[in-house]
Amino acid sequence: MCGIAGIVDLRGGNPPTVGALGQMMGAMTHRGPDEFGRYHDRHAGLAHARLSIIDLASGQQPMANEDETLWIVFNGEIFNYVELREELVAAGHRFRTRSDTEVIIHAWEEWGEAALDRFNGQWAFALWDTRRRRLVLARDRVGVRPLYYAEHGGRVVFGSEVKVLFAGEPALPRRFDPVGLDQVFTFWTVVAPRTVFDGVRELEPGHVRTYDAGDGDQIRDRAWWTPRYDGDFKGSLAEAGEAVRAALEQATRLRMLRADVDVGSYLSGGLDSSLIATMGLTAKGAGFQTFSLRFEDAEYDEGGFQRLMSQRLGTTHHEVVVSRADIARVFPTVIWHAERPILRTAPAPMYLLSRLVRQHGIKVVLTGEGADEMFAGYDIFREAAVRRFWAREPASKARPKLLDKLYPYLARSPVAQRAMAQAFFGQGLERWREPGFGHETRWRTTAVVKRLLRPEVRTAGEGSAAALLGDLPADFGRWTYLAQDQYLEVRTLMGGYLLSAQGDRMLMGNSIEGRFPFLDREVMALAGQLPDSYKLRGLDEKHVLKRLGRDLLPQEILARPKQPYRAPDALAFVGDGAPPWIEEAMSAETAAAAGVFEPAAVARLWAKCQAKAATPQFSNSDNMTVVGVLSTHLIWQQFLQAALVVTPPASVRTVIER
Repeated sequence: MCGIAGIVDLRGGNPPTVGALGQMMGAMTHRGPDEFGRYHDRHAGLAHARLSIIDLASGQQPMANEDETLWIVFNGEIFNYVELREELVAAGHRFRTRSDTEVIIHAWEEWGEAALDRFNGQWAFALWDTRRRRLVLARDRVGVRPLYYAEHGGRVVFGSEVKVLFAGEPALPRRFDPVGLDQVFTFWTVVAPRTVFDGVRELEPGHVRTYDAGDGDQIRDRAWWTPRYDGDFKGSLAEAGEAVRAALEQATRLRMLRADVDVGSYLSGGLDSSLIATMGLTAKGAGFQTFSLRFEDAEYDEGGFQRLMSQRLGTTHHEVVVSRADIARVFPTVIWHAERPILRTAPAPMYLLSRLVRQHGIKVVLTGEGADEMFAGYDIFREAAVRRFWAREPASKARPKLLDKLYPYLARSPVAQRAMAQAFFGQGLERWREPGFGHETRWRTTAVVKRLLRPEVRTAGEGSAAALLGDLPADFGRWTYLAQDQYLEVRTLMGGYLLSAQGDRMLMGNSIEGRFPFLDREVMALAGQLPDSYKLRGLDEKHVLKRLGRDLLPQEILARPKQPYRAPDALAFVGDGAPPWIEEAMSAETAAAAGVFEPAAVARLWAKCQAKAATPQFSNSDNMTVVGVLSTHLIWQQFLQAALVVTPPASVRTVIER
């Protein structure tokens, strides 16, 4: 993994400076601390911060083709680069390095944008064509790797993180986007191309964006990939298990072996990470390191299952035990990396886990992210199935009792009181055929945070759910209801939160690359071909994965109830010993200055939570609201109020000026 950045003068007369590129590199040193490089000509500047993973000796960037008319900065991995290189060599291309970066350049020369569909990997890259004065920005299928851009003063500035844009273009306005905030307080996350910063956009997953500065400033943005949920797999459930196992083993093998540094694995103790760690060890053969996250609070801890798997595999195992105080201590750093408000503290322990990985000299880890989205593992899918089943006979007394089977891991489960649960989940049953039905309970619950918003902010941003549901793929109506729910989960929570705020940002905050076998091109395609019943069989989630795991995992792992990853929320910020920054961030004065929430409402919420500091009885809405207010105010303090101060790298290895 790396950090990429650049500035292109679209109209002429305002070329990027070497100093601006240095500031951009300085803002992303955590993404690539090993080497720094830049390219600079009269129209464009490219910057790169390298985390060396493949071709350590000769893979420096920016990198060019043979005649130096096509330049690239690349963040990510193309896991099938070896096979593509062989194909390109056979077509007459000549290579100077062993890197996957150079494969992208030659593939673009050979196939143009059609090359994107040939890549199996995770990436964000920028190509600068000096002859055409054309900038191309491209991103992988589901947005594993980030890429942001802004158009200002006749220039386009881009980078792996928002802070990189602010560092390179100080004139960019710094203010909140009410629509982006409304998305966070509806979906838990912003949805690309929106961000929470006015004027800053995120390139959508599976998109390619082209700027033709030499052709009248033409801008084109298109989806080069869209998900498919055909459900047309013709084999039996047993055959599906064999096919998924083969695809997943190949995906894990590529991510395990296509690296010139050691690769470890996260191990949560659940089905997904246990499968990946098992397959990773098989690919490596021996000497495998695994890393686990534990909690002082027993409600969240999975240490027993983690140790069971580690002992079963014989790995060198490392763990970090996280307390509430640890979460409060690192939370400002977490928000600095996340660059968006969050409603859960779960990214904070993940940041501490990636730091543990770095401390043990590992640069790359495999993780199980993507399994729940691809193979229907979340309770929200089971919840939607129950509600749709109930909606077909809304007067039934028996059907809503299936709600009892949901959320068994929550101490304060929303189904614990049957009458209240039926009243809550029974809302809107008549809309069971409509898009968004499966997610509306979460969106409705999340939206309670908006009760604290200033009226002008709420009014300016409202309508996120309607806008999302008005921008669905052409095939959406032909998909099954489960497929529709899966698509919306990928479009919202997975891309903007799990892979970003909780994934890439917490990994790269400690210069760690994450690799995700469940998001392999072939694995995702196969998952889309499976019938619903192979994924969600009755209320048994990820059924096909459990089936293929019978020969690989202990019965204790296969049979354990699902326990999604969670962490203490509001409890981390109240009580004796809480850091002083919390009082400042939750003050009415800060709320007034930031201009997002009503100061009096924030004061009432904070007083209520402090009064409950000695008890764990925080409601779900209070948990979300406290974390949402804290993180929003930290964003305001770090990005909108304070001057952005970065230190350019002392040594820039590659400098090309034309």
